[in-house]
Amino acid sequence: MKPYKSTENQAKILAGMDKVYEKLIEFKKKMNSELVIMQDDKIVRIKP
Repeated sequence: MKPYKSTENQAKILAGMDKVYEKLIEFKKKMNSELVIMQDDKIVRIKP
């Protein structure tokens, strides 16, 4: 098994996830649809 060396890959993945999050918020605002999240172990719907 290879030793664990993925700090560069982790940084790329996290940067990609940040972009996805921004695009999701942008899309939800554009479509005027609710964003569903989990907050304090409850499902919450937020209007953007």
